Amino acid sequence: MSSAPQIVLASASPRRKELLTRIGLAIAVIPADIDETVLPDELPEAHVERLSLAKARAIAARRDVDGRWFIGSDTVVVRDDVILGKPADAADATVMLRSLAGRSHRVVSGYAVVDREQNRFEAAAIVTRVNFRELTDAEIAGYIATGEPADKAGAYGIQGIGASLVRSIDGSYTNVVGLPLCEVVETLERMGAATLFGPHL
Repeated sequence: MSSAPQIVLASASPRRKELLTRIGLAIAVIPADIDETVLPDELPEAHVERLSLAKARAIAARRDVDGRWFIGSDTVVVRDDVILGKPADAADATVMLRSLAGRSHRVVSGYAVVDREQNRFEAAAIVTRVNFRELTDAEIAGYIATGEPADKAGAYGIQGIGASLVRSIDGSYTNVVGLPLCEVVETLERMGAATLFGPHL
């Protein structure tokens, strides 16, 4: 039997990797390269669930990759039913953060687990409501200058400096980070991966 990790994360996100390894999982990271364009009239939940499954399936289909369980995930920020992805540049990040300031928005993270051995999968989308405090233009400019917003959906990271922008959340914190950890763990356990978790779980 291969000594390679049996769980493969089909994402380049260091935050998703950290969440999984923090609970004692040995994982391989092999990012999937797929088109993330939003389809016409596609709802946020359907969008992230579709992309999550596409990522997991893309890596699971590769025979040069060892592993049994493949995890895909995708996260978007939704404000007034508009999907906000990663900002194109500093100006785009400014527009996003101004639109979020002093208001609430939704963070929608999809996840999918593909079991290559059993040829089955589970996928879902989890929603967390996030409330921002009011922000001045100077605060927004200062935050963008840190570089943190560049690769984050909605132009902020709650696990970093962006935590100072958030007044409160309603729902899963790890979902806002980028992976609904509780639901992913429950799915892995249902799909037979319970023995891979540390004894503390």
